[in-house]
Amino acid sequence: MAKSSATKDAQALLHSLRSAYASTPTNLKIIDIYVLFAIFTAVIQVGYMAIVGSFPFNSFLSGVLSCVGTAVLAVCLRIQVNKENKEFKDLPPERAYADFVLCNLVLHLVIMNFLG
Repeated sequence: MAKSSATKDAQALLHSLRSAYASTPTNLKIIDIYVLFAIFTAVIQVGYMAIVGSFPFNSFLSGVLSCVGTAVLAVCLRIQVNKENKEFKDLPPERAYADFVLCNLVLHLVIMNFLG
C-alpha cells in the first residue's frame, strides 16, 4: 500500500529539521539543551505539585517561575549569540553572555525575595 501524502510530508519535514539542526553550531545546541532542561524541570515541579499538593504555594510558584524565567532568558541569549541573526550583528557574544548572567542574577534575587 502506498504511503499517504501526509506521511510523506511529515517525513520530509522531519528530514529537513534534522539536516538544519545538524548544521547548527555547537554553542547554540548547548543553549538548546539548557532551555530543554529548564522546561523539563518546571514540568517535573508541576507534576510533583499535582501528586503531593501545593501547601507552600509560594515555594512552588517561585520554583516554576525561576525555571520558566531562566528558559526565557536562555532563548534570548540564543537569539543574541546566533551569527545568522542580523539584528544583533554588532553585539559581541561576551556582552550577550554578560547580559544573560546579570539578568539571571536579578531574576533569582526577585525569586528569593518572593519566597520571603
